[in-house]
Amino acid sequence: MVNGQPISGTWTGTGRGPGRGRRGRSGLLALILGALLLMVTACGGGGGNTGTDKGNEGKGGAAKGATAVENTASQAVVTIAPKDGATSVATSGALKVAVDKGKLTTVTVQDDKGNPVEGKVAADGVSWEPSQHLAGSTKYKVHVSAKDADGRESAKDATFTTLVPKNTFIGYYTPEDKSTVGVGMPVSLTFTRGITDPAAVEKAVKVTADPPVPVESHWFGNDRLDFRPEKYWAPGTKVTVKLDLDGVEGRPGVYGTQAKTVTFTIGRSQVSTVDASAHTMKVVRDGKQIKKIPISAGAPSTTTYNGQMVISEKYKVTRMNGDTVGFGGEYDIPDVPHAMRLSNSGTFIHGNYWASSGTFGSTNTSHGCVGLRDARGANDSSTPAAWFYNSSLLGDVVIVKNSHDKTISPDNGLNGWNMSWADWTK
Repeated sequence: MVNGQPISGTWTGTGRGPGRGRRGRSGLLALILGALLLMVTACGGGGGNTGTDKGNEGKGGAAKGATAVENTASQAVVTIAPKDGATSVATSGALKVAVDKGKLTTVTVQDDKGNPVEGKVAADGVSWEPSQHLAGSTKYKVHVSAKDADGRESAKDATFTTLVPKNTFIGYYTPEDKSTVGVGMPVSLTFTRGITDPAAVEKAVKVTADPPVPVESHWFGNDRLDFRPEKYWAPGTKVTVKLDLDGVEGRPGVYGTQAKTVTFTIGRSQVSTVDASAHTMKVVRDGKQIKKIPISAGAPSTTTYNGQMVISEKYKVTRMNGDTVGFGGEYDIPDVPHAMRLSNSGTFIHGNYWASSGTFGSTNTSHGCVGLRDARGANDSSTPAAWFYNSSLLGDVVIVKNSHDKTISPDNGLNGWNMSWADWTK
């Protein structure tokens, strides 16, 4: 014991100094370790920035750069005419698409039923125009996309509505849809208004054949447009007529309203040749003569036209009145049997019950028609007129030769075959 205190306590007391020393050394060590740790951390941070973090920074920089490029607006500027929401838009010439500082990649135009409007991008890729007119009273949707030189895309949409026509026209067509006709039947359209822009109307009518054969058009005046091949149709040909007249401005302020497809089929070939001097008609079916019939053609003062004529109408019984064709009161027969029209001016091939049977094959007595022996009432199927009527189709050809008259005009009935191909296609 020292001074009455245990020795141990002395170690405790005198040991305070050493205790403080140890704590000081620990603090110093901690300070040194902390400094080292700070240096390591600082070096590690620096190393990260130099290595791994720099790599991330590089990656981050690239991503940010790409995003910056991607987010940069395309230089391609698309324009659509007419403007979005426009109304009363013209059906021709108004729709145009263009791009500045770029190339067009997509142009889609559809009507409110989803029907597409075909068009063509210009060779330089900067403009587009429709290849057809638009329909009247119709809403259209336009979508356009384009890319600039760096491949950045821009797009634009618009809708507009075309004008509501105040004045309209239609075309009455021959032959009827889904009919079977003879080899001489042309496609004939007669318009309700005179056409002053024939090119626009003609472009809107397409006639195709299967098997294919060139089909050309010809205008008769300003209200009739016919189509035919160079020679008679081949039997079995399927003909399609597409009328896309809706929206066509046929004359100033007058628009077409039809959008219709008509089809017809060519039946067997039948071409009948009337020899007015010999008073006979030879009927040739598919290249073979199947009948020779005695006839009576036009009298010397009222001769029958020469030329190729197409049967355009058939009537089992009809009235024929001279007043309607410039012959005054010379005749008015209420029940002409088995009548088939050959011209607009009144030429028919028909049954005749009022002349003696000896007339046919020997004498020409008519006012220009071709007559065949028949019975009143058209109920005797054994007569030549009944046989020919029942054997004929609309579109069959009747050729008249050796008559002392001129050749029938090509526009007098469906008789464009009397015009040369060169003249037809002028």
